[in-house]
Amino acid sequence: MRLDNKVALITGAGSGIGAAIAKRFVEDGAKICIIGRRKKNLEDVASQLPPGKVKVFPGDITKYEDIKAVVKATIEWGGKLDVLVNNAAINPEGGVAEVDLNDWQAVIATNLNAPFLLMREVVPHMKELGGGSVINIASLGGLRCLSGRVAYCTTKAALIMLTKQAAVDYGKYNIRFNAVCPGFVFTEMTRGHFGVFDKDNLGPFKNIPLKRGAEPEEITGICSYLASDDSGFMTGSVLLIDGGTAVVDAFDAGLQ
Repeated sequence: MRLDNKVALITGAGSGIGAAIAKRFVEDGAKICIIGRRKKNLEDVASQLPPGKVKVFPGDITKYEDIKAVVKATIEWGGKLDVLVNNAAINPEGGVAEVDLNDWQAVIATNLNAPFLLMREVVPHMKELGGGSVINIASLGGLRCLSGRVAYCTTKAALIMLTKQAAVDYGKYNIRFNAVCPGFVFTEMTRGHFGVFDKDNLGPFKNIPLKRGAEPEEITGICSYLASDDSGFMTGSVLLIDGGTAVVDAFDAGLQ
């Protein structure tokens, strides 16, 4: 198991991609601390995993005191912290003239400030430890525009650059920073917006090479790899998992 003896902190782990990563990391041998605002969701995830492998920490990553507390709690519980997965994010609608200003500030606080502050807290520990891996869950939306998602795309693009900058600054300490960029993934949020599509009703997937969206579990393999020593020479990478969406030209695909 590639993550034996690893201790990881995963944000937004009560549902969707975060919950799937939590389960995969434990299957691969890691001990994990999971944080999110909905305690019951975290406990439901933990109940599906072996006792002693998961610490549940209800908290709000937009609050710096919660960030400091969860990092401290993870280190005290696990004895160290090898891996940070910044997964939590929100995605309100609206263009520049339409997005609610409170939503704009909330997206910056959740999608960008929180990963920055978590990285700020874990880097000193990882330096003492002799290395570590930070995995930032960005998005295809950080590399290309999504209509009516100015706040989400802007923060995900900034998260990608933050990842690269940290890779430059802390590589000498053997701390690695990589960004994973999923395309459309079926989660609690996206199913509510888009429903379920099948082979006879492809909806927005008709022009994607793989003709479908992803399940959360399909994002976990690359995260386990980046958390492991197998990826020891990877840092500053931006990895797409999007069913081929990014290689499709809008005009050739008939999107316009």
